[in-house]
Amino acid sequence: MQTIMPDIADTAEALQTGTLNWVGMGDIELPLLFASKGLNDITVTAKADAFVNLQNEQAKGIHMSRLFLALDTLSCEQTLTPKTLKQVLDSFVSSHQGLSNAAKVVLTFELPLRRTSLLSQKQGWKSYPVTITGTLQDDQFQLELAVDVTYSSTCPCSAALARQLIQQAFSEQFSQHSLTFDEVHQWLGSTEGIVATPHSQRSIANIKVKLAPDSQEFDILAVINSVEHELKTPVQAAVKREDEQEFARLNGQNLMFCEDAARKLKALFEASHYLDYYIKINHYESLHAHDAVAYAVKGLPHGYQV
Repeated sequence: MQTIMPDIADTAEALQTGTLNWVGMGDIELPLLFASKGLNDITVTAKADAFVNLQNEQAKGIHMSRLFLALDTLSCEQTLTPKTLKQVLDSFVSSHQGLSNAAKVVLTFELPLRRTSLLSQKQGWKSYPVTITGTLQDDQFQLELAVDVTYSSTCPCSAALARQLIQQAFSEQFSQHSLTFDEVHQWLGSTEGIVATPHSQRSIANIKVKLAPDSQEFDILAVINSVEHELKTPVQAAVKREDEQEFARLNGQNLMFCEDAARKLKALFEASHYLDYYIKINHYESLHAHDAVAYAVKGLPHGYQV
């Protein structure tokens, strides 16, 4: 004879009545097979936050194991796509009838991509932090894709000051001389010819986009490629000397404050098909002990805010 075990979530009275926005679990370890346009399916190790709302004011609590098991099915039997993510959320709500009418999943992971160097065509791995958030409320599915893109930013002010010092050094050394082309050319290639260099720093663009609810795939590669192409100075993986020199050239030709980077990406996403966008630019200053930061959003009444 099977013993019937008590289910406190169903039978016990709540110590304090009231609704709750979200109840669930955080940081669930979850291997996933991730599918995205332009990429072969990739196995990633994700952390998942899983929630439902608690709509029933009298209920003691939710059934957390049901959330866990739905995610486990996604992990073991399915590939992560917009469709399967919505199925998980449907399962959350249907398994909590009478308790909840909304569900939410947040998945975070590092996406490893093979990236080709600037000139030598060598390849190496780069990891991009990705967050996928799905919500379902009153049968309305919302889908968000977020990614961090790392790049280099060289300060325009610092570059101007460095050029001035180079001019001054040239004047001090050659003001009394009539120079030939070869002499100028040789000096420019010497240590004395470059007496100052502008400061640059590793920088990160935090990007969030709202996808259409009927999206068939996560086109994460398009987001990453478009941001890197717009900013021109993505951090590299494998490099030879020719790649390093080309990287230096690109930095010199694409000087930018955080405002410049934010405006470039704002224009990019204004022309995109995404329902909404959020941009945070972080320049991790090498000159200052603080960071330079800029934000941009589409500005929808109920969209992303800063």
